[in-house]
Amino acid sequence: MQCRWKKRALVAMAGACAGLAQAQTQTQPQSASSLSVSGVLDLAARVVHNEGRGAAKSLASGSNATSRIVISGREALGGGLTAGFHLEHGLLAQSGTLAATEKFWDRRATVSLGSAPWGELRAGRDLVPTYTSWSRHDPFSYVGVGRTANLVSATPNGPIRAAFGSNANTTVRADSAAQWLLPAGWGGLEGGILLAPGEGGLVTAGKAKVVAARLGYGTKVWNLTAATARSQNSQTTDGAFKDSTVGGSVAVGPARLSAAWREFKYSTSRQQLLLVGVSATLGLHELKASWTQSDMSGRVGTTAIDANDATQWALGYAYNLSKRTALYTTVSQLANEGAARLVVPDGPAGLAAGGTSSGYEVGLRHRF
Repeated sequence: MQCRWKKRALVAMAGACAGLAQAQTQTQPQSASSLSVSGVLDLAARVVHNEGRGAAKSLASGSNATSRIVISGREALGGGLTAGFHLEHGLLAQSGTLAATEKFWDRRATVSLGSAPWGELRAGRDLVPTYTSWSRHDPFSYVGVGRTANLVSATPNGPIRAAFGSNANTTVRADSAAQWLLPAGWGGLEGGILLAPGEGGLVTAGKAKVVAARLGYGTKVWNLTAATARSQNSQTTDGAFKDSTVGGSVAVGPARLSAAWREFKYSTSRQQLLLVGVSATLGLHELKASWTQSDMSGRVGTTAIDANDATQWALGYAYNLSKRTALYTTVSQLANEGAARLVVPDGPAGLAAGGTSSGYEVGLRHRF
């Protein structure tokens, strides 16, 4: 079944390439190109308290939106066909350094071909479909003390750690990927297919073979989305690491209610996440809230992980000084059970199993 699915995905990508090539041969007017430099600088004063370990104060980068620099370009090739590239690197605004040292363009590095009737074909380092599907339902956009990413960690003994150890995993991005994105204007239908060969799959080098897909449908009022991914590397000797998610949202007056479910599974271990969120815009004011639960089950080797659960709640507020600049504040609390030690980032080390981690922050975000 898996082999047949892969063949269908390859056929779909081949069809997209053929369509793009056909559009290119229809007409060849003088090309037009554009180049842009953009990004975000975001810095917050953060305080995190870990039960029994005291509090830690810090300046944290990217608590409302990830601090980053983006260089992108697009060229019109004629016949509705365009070529483009996108380079993006995370920044640590508090120190003026790069967020990652092992990858210069750590957030995205892609080259692409696109057309209105055939969609977009990308190649390079990119977001995986399951992350794209899940993160759109997170009111805190996967950043800050209230992010759902606090519960997506290789720290606890669970499927992520069992499949990847402390190495880079594929819960957010994949290297050496080819991705076909459906064209806009298909009556609200959107999605894509991603394939990554793995290049040997050496887990310590961050390599993984990935097969993933996403499909969604929506209007201005509501949307539904689902995605699935399978990853294999040199450490996944007991089958593939599986990542699945389903979610939706609906607008109710000025507010948008969202809910999503995500599951990570490897061998006999499983982690399920349940997210309920709400966000509202009232003039220059933005309000956010979320509740996220992590439920572990099964075994990692001979160790049972059923009791190692966690729950997080978060509240946030932002005041938009302009279209580009905002002041914001967020508060959250993460309560662990059993042997779980999940934490709000930048707190003091050494949280005891089953302990509570909480944090709050006040920051300034500017887009350029």
